[in-house]
Amino acid sequence: MRVELLDLLSNGPKSVERLARETLQSVANVSQHLQTLLECRLVKFEKRGNLSIYQLSDSKVEDLILQFQRVGEWLYSDIVRLRDEWTAALEAQDVMDMSELTSLIGGPDVVVVDVRPRDEYEYDHIPGAFSIPIDELESKISELPRDKRIVVYCRGHYCLYAPEAVHLLRRHGFDVVRLDDGVREWNRLAHAN
Repeated sequence: MRVELLDLLSNGPKSVERLARETLQSVANVSQHLQTLLECRLVKFEKRGNLSIYQLSDSKVEDLILQFQRVGEWLYSDIVRLRDEWTAALEAQDVMDMSELTSLIGGPDVVVVDVRPRDEYEYDHIPGAFSIPIDELESKISELPRDKRIVVYCRGHYCLYAPEAVHLLRRHGFDVVRLDDGVREWNRLAHAN
């Protein structure tokens, strides 16, 4: 549960109530876990009126989340297999890696679409990306160019939004591929260069 909270907070600040909705947990349970994360100095918070808004305490916590993913994949190889089976079922297994996107971004032949919730896009996004949240995608299909390759991304390896977006856009005849990574990985690559 705490790792899930950290993962959600890596996409931007969120209230306790929103975290409770996104994790399908009670506000009291989420609040208790956040207090533990606060004591460990992995998160910080600020009051906005009656709301407590939490966020990661430092970008190094994002590195910790990526390490959790790697260790989880190493310990439980079924995680990767299940993810691959799920994306194959949606016919969304074609992926673009970060290095390929880096060489194409800003060019005339590709459009990058962030399908995460809009507040997460506003908090941070891949430069040049457009925000079309997954729940708005079908109604905004007409806004996408048909003569360009569409690259969709969401929260990272285990986010379901990008594979769902690929499936939807392919059904409508778009040339679309998903980025298997998210903003967290993009930022890590940007800081490494």
